[in-house]
Amino acid sequence: MKTPARFLLLSMLAVAALSCTRGKQFTPTGNPLITDKFTADPAPMVYDGRLYLYVGHDEYYEGQDTASGGKEFNITEWLCYSTRDMKTWTDHGPVLRPTDFKWAVGEAWASQVVERDGKFYYYTTVQAGEPYTGKAIGVAVSDSPTGPFADAIGRPLVSDDMTSNGERGWWNDIDPTVLIDDDGTPWLCWGNGTCFLARLKKNMTEIDGEIMAIDLPRYVEGPWLHKRGDTYYLTYASMGDGRENISYATASRMGTEWEYRGELTGMAENSFTIHPGIAEFGGEWYLFYHNAVLTTGGHKGAIGRRSVCVDRLYYNPDGTMRSVVQTREGIK
Repeated sequence: MKTPARFLLLSMLAVAALSCTRGKQFTPTGNPLITDKFTADPAPMVYDGRLYLYVGHDEYYEGQDTASGGKEFNITEWLCYSTRDMKTWTDHGPVLRPTDFKWAVGEAWASQVVERDGKFYYYTTVQAGEPYTGKAIGVAVSDSPTGPFADAIGRPLVSDDMTSNGERGWWNDIDPTVLIDDDGTPWLCWGNGTCFLARLKKNMTEIDGEIMAIDLPRYVEGPWLHKRGDTYYLTYASMGDGRENISYATASRMGTEWEYRGELTGMAENSFTIHPGIAEFGGEWYLFYHNAVLTTGGHKGAIGRRSVCVDRLYYNPDGTMRSVVQTREGIK
């Protein structure tokens, strides 16, 4: 009887702790934006007058600082935050976990959420189990931007057997981004080492046609699609001086032809990786990214303990984006 009672007590404490976090409001004083936990791979979405920010929860584990080969990263859940004014934020807590995909065997990575016809589609990366191999892209769905989200199709949307294994092999299928074009066509872009692009069917859960590869200078990972006016933007993590920075390309239509426009911002402080997320909200444009300057819970920032930040994004008259200087001040 002792073991069940202890398990019940621990479960009650966990639920209580989550309840205390969920719905908590806070006002950031600069960058990093979130300071009570490590967060990474920011993905903003604007819906019904609110900006929702989805992030991976970087979690410390014993032995993390000597790990390698991708084991430095430990994300077991994705979190959601929201704001109406970029000043006061609400913590909605965990909204999806890799264990919600029964075909997955753990290892969570970058994500993005988009809305279509009142449904919210959560595109994310997990490590696939048998009969699939390697990293895979899953899609979950919810009637609310804050979940709960559930696996939409019971299998990967993109698995390793669907893409060519380039120099990075089974790391290919990570970091999905989705853009719904003005004509209603949804596009999915993703990839590590190779940048892939494909149409989605209007049900948002099936690839429609061929998977294309895009040739981008110094492309590494973390693509982000957005559109402003008649111009399409593909922003991505590129290889800088031994660490990632952010570069971007533009196009007049979706496809494989993109014009490289240069770097958007330099390398993130204390972090090998960086991940762009771009949104227009309240008439202003914002660039979300992560660095690794935060110390919290007695642990310093590291390659797998990152911290989400935001700075304003501006455009030149010709439609190119101005270089963004990463600041500690953030949004004032």
